[in-house]
Amino acid sequence: MGRSRADIVMVLEGALAGIEIKSDADTYARLARQVVDYDRFFDYNFLVVGSSHALHAHEHVPESWGIISAEMTEDAGIDFYILREAQRNVSADIRLQLRFLWRPELAKIQEMYGMPAYAQKSKQFVIGKIAQTVPAPILRPRITEALFERDYEEELKEIRKFRRTHSKPSPHTSHVLRRGKRRRRRL
Repeated sequence: MGRSRADIVMVLEGALAGIEIKSDADTYARLARQVVDYDRFFDYNFLVVGSSHALHAHEHVPESWGIISAEMTEDAGIDFYILREAQRNVSADIRLQLRFLWRPELAKIQEMYGMPAYAQKSKQFVIGKIAQTVPAPILRPRITEALFERDYEEELKEIRKFRRTHSKPSPHTSHVLRRGKRRRRRL
């Protein structure tokens, strides 16, 4: 997601949440850039901080971000305290959220809304068409449903099938069969 990686992505009913963790040993050096990236991708954002950051965390994130303090207990457990509830992030880009989906999941959304398959087009092209056709408030639940229902083994089979039937061989490679294995050779 941009130049950042979410520490945790939480799939909620109809929304995606990003969670950034800053332990007591961390600094806020990268947080400004991370806030920009998180705000582009997620409907809700949370900053989870160690107790040493709890008093000043609100100075480093927008008002819409939730803030949670994590504190060690005497028995080596962790207590969590909600310092500020998260508000819906209105600047989340539905096209970026659609990138979380695999091609077969996008195809199901296309089919659901009577869209052409665009089988020979790029994933980015398909995402753009879906975002143009289906309003974001309708798409968000479809995205989270797809992520909740994702069967990684079944989806992997679908992805392999899709690639076999839709990929075009590069004009710069030829396929050579050697010792029972398929190899690509640069021309």
